[in-house]
Amino acid sequence: MNRYPLWKYALIVIALLVAVLYALPNLFGEAPAVQVSAIKVTAKVDTATLSRIEEALKRVGVAPNRLTLEGASVLARFDTPDDQLKAKDTIERAVNPNADDPAYIVALNLVSRSPAWLTALYAKPMYLGLDLRGGVHFMLQVDMRAAITKRLDTVASDIRLRLREKDVRHGGVTRAGDSIEIRARDAATLAAARQVIADTQPDLDLADTAAGEPRLTATFKPQALLRVQGEAVKQNITTLHNRVNELGVAEPVIQQQGVDRVVVQLPGVQDTAKAKDILGRTATLEMRLVDESAEGRAAELNNGPVPFGSEKFLQRDGRPVIVKRQVILTGESLSNAQPSFDDKQQPAVELTVDAKGGAIMKQVSRENLKKRMAIILFEKGKGEALTAPVIQSELGNRFQISGSMTVAEANDLALLLRAGSLAAPMEIIEERTIGPSLGAENIAKGFHSVAWGFLAICVFMCVYYMLFGAFSSVALGFNLLLLVAILSMLQATLTLPGMAAMALALGMAIDANVLINERVREELRNGSSPQAAIHAGYDRAWATILDSNVTSLIAGLALLAFGSGPVRGFAVVHCIGILTSMFSAVFFSRGLVNLWYGRRKKLKTVSIGTVWRPENNAQRLGSDAAA
Repeated sequence: MNRYPLWKYALIVIALLVAVLYALPNLFGEAPAVQVSAIKVTAKVDTATLSRIEEALKRVGVAPNRLTLEGASVLARFDTPDDQLKAKDTIERAVNPNADDPAYIVALNLVSRSPAWLTALYAKPMYLGLDLRGGVHFMLQVDMRAAITKRLDTVASDIRLRLREKDVRHGGVTRAGDSIEIRARDAATLAAARQVIADTQPDLDLADTAAGEPRLTATFKPQALLRVQGEAVKQNITTLHNRVNELGVAEPVIQQQGVDRVVVQLPGVQDTAKAKDILGRTATLEMRLVDESAEGRAAELNNGPVPFGSEKFLQRDGRPVIVKRQVILTGESLSNAQPSFDDKQQPAVELTVDAKGGAIMKQVSRENLKKRMAIILFEKGKGEALTAPVIQSELGNRFQISGSMTVAEANDLALLLRAGSLAAPMEIIEERTIGPSLGAENIAKGFHSVAWGFLAICVFMCVYYMLFGAFSSVALGFNLLLLVAILSMLQATLTLPGMAAMALALGMAIDANVLINERVREELRNGSSPQAAIHAGYDRAWATILDSNVTSLIAGLALLAFGSGPVRGFAVVHCIGILTSMFSAVFFSRGLVNLWYGRRKKLKTVSIGTVWRPENNAQRLGSDAAA
C-alpha cells in the first residue's frame, strides 16, 4: 500500500544529485577580477593578449589565481581588492600604451570562484542583483529636443527626395525649429507639393502660410511626436545594451522610467568611471565611396598626400583607404544586419536599409559599378573603415558585404552595424554606487533571515509532529536546495525581494506538510490503521494542496506579468518556490515516509505527535458534567 516503485526512488535520487550539483557553485562566492575586452574593431583579444597580460603581471610580482580567455574577454582573478587594483593599473599600461587612444577596455569586476569542473558542467551561481552584489546605478535623461530635431532633418531630406522624384520644382525645404518649411513659386506648385507630402508623410500636419510667398509648414502630429520620442528611447536602450555587453556585466538592468529617462544598473561593476565612459560612447556609421582617382590611389598605396575632398582611414588589417567626404548613407537608414554567406559560400554580411536608403543605394550603385564603397564607424570623433567592398551589381534595399573575412568576423561586423548609434544624446542626472561591503552585509542579513526561519520551522515541526515533523523538515530542506538549483540553472537574478520570496516559500511549503500530517491524524482518530491512515492522508490532502498552490501561483504570475523591477524578482522566486514545494512536500516527503514505514506489515503506531481520539474527548466532557 505504502511502497514506491524503484523508478520513483531513482527519480528522487537523480533530483537530489542534480540539485546539489547546480546549487553548489553558490557556496564559492565571488573573486575580485580585472576584465580586458576590445574597444576597437582592429583590436583582438586572443592568446597573444593573454600572454602579454601574463608577462606584465609577472614583472610587477602580482600573481592572479586564474588567468583565462573567456569568450571575447580576458579575466584575471585575484585574492584581494588591493591586488586587483594594482593589477588593473599594470594591465592598463600593458595593453594601452597610448592612453589617449585606448584599444582595450580594462574594467574592475567580480566573477565567480567556482572550480573549472563545475563550470564545464554549466553549473553556475545565481546572478546577484545590485542590492546584494554591489555595483553602480545610473539615471539617464534622453534629450528629446535633439531626437525630434534629428528626425525632422531626416524627414526634410526625404521630402526633398520625393519632390525631386515627382518633378515638383519647389523653392526650398528647410527645418525651422520644430517644423519644416516648404516654399514654392506659385500656388499650383505648392498644391502639388502638398499632395506629394500628404501621400508620403502621413505623420505630418500641413498648414498654408496666410501671407507672403506660397509656403507650407509641416509639423508632427501629436501621436507621431509621441512615437518619435518612444522610438528614440527604445533605440538608446538597445544601443546601451550593446555597450554594456563590453563590460561583461551579468544581468544588467536597462529599462525605461517615465517618458524620457532610462535606468541602468550594473551589478558587480566597481569602476564607475569606466562604466560612465562606456555609457557615454556614441558611434555612427557612414557609407562613402572610395576615392578611385590617381591621386587617391597614390595616397593609398604610397602614403602620399590626401586629395582635396577626401579623407584617410585605416581598414581592419591596418591598410589605409582614401574615401570621399560626401556621405552616401548613414546608420539611421540601416534596418538590419545579419551574417550570411555569398554565392561562393564565403562569409558575408547581409544589410537591409529603409526605402529612402534603398533608393539612394540603387542610384549610387548604378553609377559606380566595380568601384569600392567603404563603411566607416565613427566613435569619439575617430573613424575606422570596417570594410571597403567592391560594388558588383546594382543594389537596392537588401545587399551583401563580402570579402576576405571569417565567420567570426562576419558576426562581429553584423553586430557593430546593428548596434548603430544613440538616437539622441543622454545626460547622467543621478549616480549611485553600492560597495561590495554593503552588498555582502545585505547577503548576510538575507541568509540569516532564511536560515533562522528554516530552523524555527524545523524545530516546531519536530516538536509537534515528532518523526513526521522530521520528515517534513528534510523535505523542506530539499525544497530549498531545489529552489536554489533551479534559480542557478535559469541564471536568474536574486535580489533582496527575491530572498524575501525565498523565506516566504519556506512557510508556504511547510503548509502542505501540515495539511498532510493533520489529515493522517484525522484518519487515525477515525480508527483507520496506521498504513491506511498514511495512504489516505497523502491522497486526500493532495486536492487541497493543489487548489491552494494554484491560487498562489496565479497571484505570482500576475505579479510577474504586470510588475517591474523588484516586484518581478519577487514573483520569479515565488512562482518557482510554489512548484518546488509541491514536488518536495508531496512526492519527496511521501518517499521518506514510505521508505521508513512502508515495509512494516504489522505496523501498530506511527510517530506523529498526540492524536486526540473521540473517546478521550467524550470521557473528559462526561467528567466535566459530573463536576
